[in-house]
Order: sequence, then C-alpha cells, then structure tokens
Amino acid sequence: MRHVDSFEIQPPTQPSHNGVPRSAWARARRRVSRWHRPYIAILLLLDFAAVVLADWIAQDAFGQARAGFGNATWFYTVAFLLLPLGWLIILWGNRAYDRRYLGLGPDEFKRVIRGGIAVAATVSFIAFATKTGGLSRWSVGFALLGALVLILLGRLLARFTLHLVRRRAGQAGHRMVLIGTLPECLEVYTAVTRNPGAGLVPVAIHLTDGYAAARGMETPVPVYAGRDVLALVREVGGDTIAVCGSASAEPGELRRLAWQLEGSGVDLVVAPQLTDIAGPRVHIRPIEGLPLLHVEEPTLSGPALLIKNLMDRVAAGLGLVLLIPLFVAVAIAIRISDPGPVFFRQPRVGHEGRTFRVWKFRTMYVDAEERLAGLVDQNETDGMLFKIKEDPRVFPVGRFLRASSLDELPQLINVLWGEMSLVGPRPLPADDGDFLGDVRRRLLVRPGITGLWQVSGRSDLSWDEAVRLDLYYVDNWSLAYDLSILWRTVGVVLVRKGAY
Repeated sequence: MRHVDSFEIQPPTQPSHNGVPRSAWARARRRVSRWHRPYIAILLLLDFAAVVLADWIAQDAFGQARAGFGNATWFYTVAFLLLPLGWLIILWGNRAYDRRYLGLGPDEFKRVIRGGIAVAATVSFIAFATKTGGLSRWSVGFALLGALVLILLGRLLARFTLHLVRRRAGQAGHRMVLIGTLPECLEVYTAVTRNPGAGLVPVAIHLTDGYAAARGMETPVPVYAGRDVLALVREVGGDTIAVCGSASAEPGELRRLAWQLEGSGVDLVVAPQLTDIAGPRVHIRPIEGLPLLHVEEPTLSGPALLIKNLMDRVAAGLGLVLLIPLFVAVAIAIRISDPGPVFFRQPRVGHEGRTFRVWKFRTMYVDAEERLAGLVDQNETDGMLFKIKEDPRVFPVGRFLRASSLDELPQLINVLWGEMSLVGPRPLPADDGDFLGDVRRRLLVRPGITGLWQVSGRSDLSWDEAVRLDLYYVDNWSLAYDLSILWRTVGVVLVRKGAY
C-alpha cells in the first residue's frame, strides 16, 4: 500500500492527432503485454491438430467415400490440409483468436461454436455445388463434430494453462491504468484483482477529480494527476486504459481519449457504475448516437428454472443410488471415530425464508455444541459465520470429510425433496439472524450444495465477500452459469481450497 502525499501535476497536452482514422496496418506495435502472440500461435497449432486428429479418427468412414474425390491423393489433401486450413480461416473470421476474448468468459467458446456451424454450412454448400455425391454424410458429420469438440477441449486446456501462469508467475496479463476519481478507481481495482486468472493488473491510477481529498490515503498502486494519459501509460508500461465510473460520462472526453489512442496499440475499456451485473443482462441500445445501457431484470422463473429443478431432482436421485457404498463406508468410519449419530441435522433457512433441516455427515464430537461457548473468542471469521481452522471439536475422520467435502453429500436428500439445489447460495443456520437488508435477497433462490462462494475461496472469504458472491449469483443466475460452477467445483474440491 502507498500513501498519496503529492501529485505531479502538469498541464494536459493536446492529443497526438485530431481523430482522423488511421489505417489498421499502421498501428503501432504493442510495447508491452505481447503474451497473446505466442498464445495465439499455440491456439492455431492446437486447432489445426484437432481438425487433423478428428479427420484421422474418421478416416475409416472416409475411406468408403473416397470415390467422390477421384483419387486418394486429392482426398488426403482435402481432409488433412485444406479442411484444417478452412477451419482456421473461418475461426479467424469469427474473431476466435481476438486477444480480447481469450482467457476469460464464454465469448471465446461461443465464437468457436459459431465458426464450427459456419464450417459445416460451407462444407455442405461446396459438396452440393460440386455434386460430390460419393461422400458419406455420417462420416463428414462425425469429422466436423469431432473437430469442434477437440477444438473446444484444446481451448479449455490452453485457458487452464494460461490461468496457471497468471496466478503463479504473475505474467501474461494486461497492465491497466485506471482513470477516474479515487473511490471509483479503487472499486474497479478491487473488482479486477479478485480473480488473478483474468490477467488484469492495474499498475497506476490517474485522477480526474478530487485531488485534495485523495492526499494521505493509502493506495495499492501509484496515483498521478494532471498527466498526459498516453505518456503516463508508456511510462508505467501499460497496455490498457480503464475509464472508471463518472469519468466515462464527461461530454466529449471519452471520444477525444479514443482519438488520442488510435494507432498507439493501447486498449480502451470503460468500467461503468454497474457493479456485479453480468454481461447477458446488459444490452447497448444506441439512440441518436447515445449508447444507452439497458439492464434487464434477473431471470428467477420460467422454463429455465423448471429445467434446473428437473436436473436437480434427477441428479440427486441418481447420485444417492450410486453413492450408497460410499455412504456406508463413511458411516462406519464416523461410528468408529466417535460413537453417536452418523448424520448431523440442523435447521437452515431456505427458499423464501422457509426453514428446513439440512442433512450432513457428522464431523464433530457429540458434545460440540456444549463446547462452543468456550471457543467463541477464537472465531477466525466475521459476520454470521463461526469458523476455526483447527477446531478441536472436529474428530480426525471429520477433518478428512470436511477437507474432501464428503460431509456435504447427504444434502442430495435435501435436493431430492426440493429444499435445496445443486448450485445456489450457502444455506445459513436459522438461528443466526433475521436476514435483513441485502442478505435477505439470497432467499429468492434455493440454497445449494455448491455455489459461487465455494469455487471462489469458501471459508477463506470474509462475510461481506461471501454475501457479495451470493447476491451476484442470484442477480445473474442462468443454467450455463450453474454448469460452470459445477465444473469449477471439481477443481476446488480436488485442491481442498478453503475447506476446514
């Protein structure tokens, strides 16, 4: 942390040009953050190899259709050279290699899927136009679908590796200069640094207002004022400018800044005052040259919710049947460790404030509640939670069950009965408060076995951060988001992050 003691204030300089469009071929080479170049090269190789592998796997089926090509040489040229190159060209045209969509969010995969559909349409049109009737539709379809699946798997592997490099080495990221008032910039700083895998690294703050109020405040990065923005970006080695909050609303300023950055190789992003609202709920509606951001209501009902409930019940029923041997083994281990009930039942607050009794494997000694009063002073968390990393009330087998999250599996019973969901906010004890204010909004959906808080740190999070994540989930829920959280849960459970 740094103290803002003084500013180097200079008269603002005029933009380097007057906004006349420059040729895309004349853009300056990016001085910093060139990680995307080798990364894109790797993606090109992976995608090419994925198409070749899919064609090779389908070659037996293709072999029945070689007559449509006239000779084997032409067939192999098309299958293992021209078709993979066509995939790369179409993916490039769909901006599946655009660095702004790589490494974060679903846009990269959406563009790959759109590219796959375009490839299928193109192949179908060419086959129809050239009257290549000897081709096997099943073999071609298998090759195209297989290539799409392998490309997506390759992208997932590449993204996982990129996130690993960003978290452990602090490299392959975008160095950002934040522009706005200090509170707005600090809010954006907190948001973009929550997830190191996103690769957004703020390196400086440039104040547009509130210089006097900022003096003496602690800041995580250096603070400047009255500087030429482009010169400051080059000085601190940045490659991205983030205009925060009210700074984006100043008439003409944002447009002139965009003009100044033309040809510089520096990206410009705008962080409006819409915190914790996911992209699918925000739509741009231009009216007479004014881009209006329309924020839709959260989707908490309708067909998608019915599908979620059906998926929960089916998955819970199958899970309980398949896990019977594991349940028996855990029950025996618990009874050997500490005689007493196998399951722990506790009242929790559920959907719309209804109370239910949650099912969990018991991980504490039978006298845990009586010993709680003597441990209150050792609480290591805040808010409505009580957590101790080395809780003496937990017996050894219970520690393993907590670390591996096996103690949560009996909650599949609550899911089957409709009291919980596979994914949702954490179910809190019924005697911990009245759930007033923002916390009560969590009750609009069913609590879940796993949730956004679990894949974001679990017990390592503060109470305020846990509430923020739960509210974000409620406001931005979707089936795709649920599937993403379930996928991330697997990795979190394996590394046992924040489980105690």
